[in-house]
Amino acid sequence: MPVRAVCFDVGETLIDETRHWVEWAKFLGVPALTFFTAIGVTMERGQSLRRVFEIFRPDMDVATARKLRAEQGWRYDFLAEDLYPDAMTCLSALRKLGYKVLIAGNQPVESEGALSRLGLPFDFIASSAGWGVSKPDPRFFDKVVEAAGVPAHEIAYVGDRLDNDVIPSRAAGMVSVFVRRGPWGWMHAEMPGIDQAHIQLDSLDQLPAALAGLTA
Repeated sequence: MPVRAVCFDVGETLIDETRHWVEWAKFLGVPALTFFTAIGVTMERGQSLRRVFEIFRPDMDVATARKLRAEQGWRYDFLAEDLYPDAMTCLSALRKLGYKVLIAGNQPVESEGALSRLGLPFDFIASSAGWGVSKPDPRFFDKVVEAAGVPAHEIAYVGDRLDNDVIPSRAAGMVSVFVRRGPWGWMHAEMPGIDQAHIQLDSLDQLPAALAGLTA
């Protein structure tokens, strides 16, 4: 059966998170280069990014840091310039072709409103925090199937990570789509298991044709 619904991850799939991380580095009082190096080391070790905060501020957990920033006037949000250039065109093209477009990733609840304010064309949006379950938990992908309203094999899940996106979405019976960009994307593209992705992309502009190719 052809794919009828496409679900997109958020960070480093639709959204370039560079600005967010630079702002966190400033808040923590750490040079951006040092902060990004710590992110890279943490990724290489397979650790949670919470470890980055523990390195520089062992006295402050992420929840406390978010609260302090909020007290300073910060709110979790996305700007138009945070969108990857191909995000809007890809989502628009898919909807014109008749696909149901969903957005769901490991994000706080605030991301749902932030993405909506960008005017993205979508049929459904959710967050791991809103669902109460995060990738790669199979229950996250059960939620995607429920939201899409079609069987798992008629859903394509698009993301930049092998561990959180490709492997679990394929295990759930979906068409797994890998996009090589962002720090995880470039790193995971070199991992042996990347061939588990049914589709590998360098740009979301390639996705409509790639999905059509599956049917052909």
